[in-house]
Amino acid sequence: MDTKPVFHGSDIEKICSYYGLKKEDIVKFGANVNPLGLSPKASAAIAAHVDIFSSYPDREYATLRNTISEYCNIPADFILPGNGSSELISLLIQEKAPKHTLILGPTYSEYSRELSFSGSTQEYYHLQESKNFEPDIPDLCKKLEQGYDFLILCNPNNPTSSAISQKDLRQLISFCAEKNIFVMIDETYVEFAPDINAITAVPLTREFTNLMVLRGVSKFFAAPGMRLGYGITGNMDFLSKMREKQTPWSLNSMGAFAGEIMLQDEDYIRQTRELILSERTRMIKELKSVPTYKVYPAYANFILLKILKPGLTSYDVFEACIRQGLIIRDCSSFQCLDGEFVRFCIMMPEDNSRLVEVLKNL
Repeated sequence: MDTKPVFHGSDIEKICSYYGLKKEDIVKFGANVNPLGLSPKASAAIAAHVDIFSSYPDREYATLRNTISEYCNIPADFILPGNGSSELISLLIQEKAPKHTLILGPTYSEYSRELSFSGSTQEYYHLQESKNFEPDIPDLCKKLEQGYDFLILCNPNNPTSSAISQKDLRQLISFCAEKNIFVMIDETYVEFAPDINAITAVPLTREFTNLMVLRGVSKFFAAPGMRLGYGITGNMDFLSKMREKQTPWSLNSMGAFAGEIMLQDEDYIRQTRELILSERTRMIKELKSVPTYKVYPAYANFILLKILKPGLTSYDVFEACIRQGLIIRDCSSFQCLDGEFVRFCIMMPEDNSRLVEVLKNL
């Protein structure tokens, strides 16, 4: 019984079972999902068109790709929809078949898991806590000269919420192009950034063919169960090869239909950004006054804290929160993250205030 359990941010059933809680009584600060829930327009459209399940989706997803094209301001030919970004990560690695991969860490574990099936070696480039987990681009390029052919990064990054500017990304991708290194950038959280255009790599797909950007609707559009992701690349040959290996009708009819509605719901997009940007600023300001923690700059919809109080562990903080019905993420399971860290996403204002009070009281 002395063994401390390790929970993923979405392990709600396991957490509730372990602590004797009811799912409806907890606030999910660990899942990084938009607290507004599904777009009302998408919900209404799904309810009104449930019979769409009786038809196969368009195999080319032409309408969906055109909608994504307008949303991202990128040619529709650059876009490959898929069954969540997880399928696209797998397809990309399968087709690229890298020999030596470098991952910016700490980060999402799915990259490493997929690479483990590919035969590629994998190493982490450790983002430094002393630099707020922002990479030193010249130093990273120096590391990449050591025989790598594949680079993976998440921007904004999970769990650090740090981000790389588009200017630095251009420098990095240009260097990788010269060294024949392919770059995969996961932009799952980019729509939560204060200035999306300042950090997105999507426009760079017009300039570089050694790049693919991945996005989805799980977090910003609160639709993780829809399994809609999309990849963007200007490398038509590579995209064609990925499409050939993709399972036909990989994305279901409702996912394709609802995706079109969500990406055009301007009111929902505006409301989400207003909520996240204002609450993130408020929470960071309040927590910076608490000597118990170090608060890092945040570009995603979550905040990373380092615990500075001697004897207080990430598990202690997790338990104090869960006993108040607030589930945060104990970050002890992340590779390359030395020390005591916790991460939590932005929820509704009243819930955020409750969490801040618990954290202050520690």
